[in-house]
Amino acid sequence: MEGRAEIARLARETKVVSLRRLSMNSASVPGLISIPSKHSVDETVARLTGILAAKGVKLFAVIDHSGEAAAAGFEMPPTKVAIFGNPQAGTPLMLAAPSAAIDLPLKLLIAEDSTGGVAITWNSPAWLRDRHGFPEALVANIAVVEALAHKAAE
Repeated sequence: MEGRAEIARLARETKVVSLRRLSMNSASVPGLISIPSKHSVDETVARLTGILAAKGVKLFAVIDHSGEAAAAGFEMPPTKVAIFGNPQAGTPLMLAAPSAAIDLPLKLLIAEDSTGGVAITWNSPAWLRDRHGFPEALVANIAVVEALAHKAAE
């Protein structure tokens, strides 16, 4: 139990830094892009889920990090990750650069910051291209993540 108390103490001490970092300009974390959402975390996830369904994009999972943290005895602001994709778009990237499979399917992090604001964060498609070296022409296959984030945030 002492280990859990130490983890909780460290989490509290780093919470302000972590949340501030999430809500800051995306340039503070290489490869990540963040935008504010006009909605709560749950509303943003619901909007995204509807958008994905309307576009025929498969939602593989929504990971409720804050819910799991609470179940483990930790306090965490609302934080969820939506994992989604389309094999017709993602498979060519993985064929061109098998390491891209570590970053696919696509993900959107939807999290509340220390001020109660909500941010949507994702991996920059250009950063993923640089990271895995797939051809520039295939960036279009994953660039949809930006439009989806903006639409969910409105």
